[in-house]
Amino acid sequence: MENSIKEKCPFKIDIGPVYSVDPAKRHAYAQSGDNVFTPVERELVFDVDITDYDDVRYCCTGADVFLECWPLMTIAIKVIDTALRVVDMVCTAGAMKIVTERRSYTEVLEGFFEAKLLPNQNLLSCQERYEKILEMIPDASVASELRGRWQENKRASMSKDDINHVRWEQLKFVLQSGKQKTRGLRRCVEEVVFSFTYPRLDMEGCNSITLFVSKHMNHLLKAPFCVHPKTGRVCVPIDPNNCDEFDPTTVPTLSQLLEELNRGGLRQDAKNEWDGTSLGESVKFFRTSFLQPLLKSCKEEIESSYNAKLQQSKNTLSW
Repeated sequence: MENSIKEKCPFKIDIGPVYSVDPAKRHAYAQSGDNVFTPVERELVFDVDITDYDDVRYCCTGADVFLECWPLMTIAIKVIDTALRVVDMVCTAGAMKIVTERRSYTEVLEGFFEAKLLPNQNLLSCQERYEKILEMIPDASVASELRGRWQENKRASMSKDDINHVRWEQLKFVLQSGKQKTRGLRRCVEEVVFSFTYPRLDMEGCNSITLFVSKHMNHLLKAPFCVHPKTGRVCVPIDPNNCDEFDPTTVPTLSQLLEELNRGGLRQDAKNEWDGTSLGESVKFFRTSFLQPLLKSCKEEIESSYNAKLQQSKNTLSW
């Protein structure tokens, strides 16, 4: 495979599903008239694009990513990683655990919203931006009250950073105060937080964050360490346990890696070729966290299947 890739030199590699027949022979099966060339299984993919957050980030748009908006991806990683663990936990320990995890979700998302997204994107700094939040309040009189208060105080002596937190605390107090009898109003704060921070999954990849069911088999998965066509940066794996420390602006580009390799000279041992580059830690993490555990799991599955067949054969002979 390595020699074939070097020979063809593809500009990108996408990983597709496992098909019912050899894809190289798909045309022969198509001529037979039988629709036997169909996908049967593939990796579970959650596709989250930063462009889907353009309506809640003001530092940049499109494929551009700044440190001010990257936390949106960080919280998406945390939510999906935690949710997958919850699914495993529910299957083994019972669904009662979901209640605790739901509270945990709310606390994490609200903490992120207040500490990162609110000040970094200045969501309540001007009327054009805070109107998006006021529109989410179902009671027009409450929204009007907050709007009037913020318009009166827009010339008050407070810094740009403080005004977001001051107005957010005012919004929470009004919506969650004792006079607001409606349950919908009290939950409005949570709904605002979720709408701005909850992972915006590509609906072509899956249909629900709560069901974790892939919707289409034709959703391709980019191979690790391919080069992003717009940014020129290498696609590297991110450790969910340390995603807060990940800085997308330090991810190496293809030209940077070539320069590093040329500067360091070609090594005799190809396995260690990347150790001296800025991609070395990412390659090491991918091997230890994914490839090696996957190889171990495959070996165990093969051994288990072999032992089961062996035992079945012994039982048959004993008769």
